[in-house]
Amino acid sequence: MSAEIVSLDLRPVLRAGGEPIADIMRVVSRLEPGQGLRLMTTFKPVPLFGLLDKKGFDHAESQLADGEWEVLFTPRPDRRAPAPVRTVAAEDALAASGAEWPAPTRFLDNRDLEQPEPMIRTLAATEQMRPGEVLSVLLDRRPVFLLPELDRRGHLWRGGLEDDGKTYRLSVLIREGRGETQ
Repeated sequence: MSAEIVSLDLRPVLRAGGEPIADIMRVVSRLEPGQGLRLMTTFKPVPLFGLLDKKGFDHAESQLADGEWEVLFTPRPDRRAPAPVRTVAAEDALAASGAEWPAPTRFLDNRDLEQPEPMIRTLAATEQMRPGEVLSVLLDRRPVFLLPELDRRGHLWRGGLEDDGKTYRLSVLIREGRGETQ
């Protein structure tokens, strides 16, 4: 018996510079048991693979002739409710420890890069840093896939739009035990 598939074409949203994660998660939350999801994208959405894996989906991707991607997410038979993701409130955690937010020790400008390159570059930089150091990153948009991954790795972060309304500045405080699942 094959699972029913819900299709979502993200290419128009992505071409317009939009961020489709809210649409994706809304559709995923409405999937009935046994339903799968077919996404059409302008890039290979690698960060989404891990996110939906945690929600009980396997994936199969294929690059289309025009360089775009089709990804099929199918539910695993053992699919169950995902464990809640713990979001770190950086200011609260630092305040509780009595520490102040340190000055950045490393800077990345990840604006004007194709997805998922900003996430890949940011995570690679965190792996090269020591606990207590801070990475400052400039991005074109709020990094919705990156933030849960930073939480999962145990790093603290804070971010927001700059005064220009276009640049998202992210600060990441590298913590002990990075790379471990919490």
